Amino acid sequence: MIFLTLEHILTHISFSIVLIVITIHLITLLVDEIVKLSDSSKRGMIAAFLCITGLLVTRWIYSGHFPLSNLYESLIFLSWSFSIIHIVPYFKKTKNDLSTITAPSVLFTQGFATSGLLTEIHQSEILVPALQSEWLIMHVSMMVLGYAALLCGSLLSVALLVITFRKDIRPFYNKNHVLNFNESFSFGEIQYMNKTNNFVGNTYFFSAKNYYRSQLIQQLDRWGYRVISIGFIFLTIGILSGAVWANEAWGSYWNWDPKEIWAFITWTVFAIYLHSRTNKKWPPANSAIVASVGFLIIWICYFGVNLLGIGLHSYGSFILMSKESL
Repeated sequence: MIFLTLEHILTHISFSIVLIVITIHLITLLVDEIVKLSDSSKRGMIAAFLCITGLLVTRWIYSGHFPLSNLYESLIFLSWSFSIIHIVPYFKKTKNDLSTITAPSVLFTQGFATSGLLTEIHQSEILVPALQSEWLIMHVSMMVLGYAALLCGSLLSVALLVITFRKDIRPFYNKNHVLNFNESFSFGEIQYMNKTNNFVGNTYFFSAKNYYRSQLIQQLDRWGYRVISIGFIFLTIGILSGAVWANEAWGSYWNWDPKEIWAFITWTVFAIYLHSRTNKKWPPANSAIVASVGFLIIWICYFGVNLLGIGLHSYGSFILMSKESL
């Protein structure tokens, strides 16, 4: 009872902290960046990370197994993975460009996990025989960490595409023409000066806009490539460890299970992304399109089996929950 109460407290505290962090991010977008608000956002995400960590440890202690046995626990672990990705750049003392993506991701995953849709599997249960293995921690944790990193990298690619193909950007520079009223000008001279001045101002505006736009695209491309590369490594380790575990549990490394098929499709899509990203002849937008497709593939792989309740990986699915409640 004590552990359940502690779990509920940590869940609500972490959710509230992340909500406050997102509010701070919105404030900094509307006004100039304030150092105190940025420091508060940083400390808030660290506090949320500690709360989610305490939540997982608490559930691990009273359940007796690593908390990755159903959809609810995997969503909490996914939220924890997003928070790790959020706070890692802080240790390098660099500007965290991922915070705009990772903070809402933590809020979304934890909010969905604690919603009424998954209430029936909040209570921890005894593991089914197939999950009672030392490979549980290795396989599932690597897969979820890979999903988190790949999702963040894919969202960066989506942002890159939006900035690349968006043309109607409102001007942010206006050059005011100052006239010396002690001198007299004819209407034609004033009109000529205005045209000349507007041309110089527009040239400055478009050159500055294109410069910052290209810099932002390069930055998104660089961050997306780094995060997806890390996620691809995690995903590869997860698939290989899952194959070894499947051989021990079911006697075969590959069973053509829906989860296995979609995991392989996910791996293939991001392998294509990494290959296209290393091709210097391809513009960043082309590889970003591949990563954007991968964003949808990940959610199909992660939620598809749980929504349909089919295959060998359907533990904690919605269909199984509805059958148990009947």
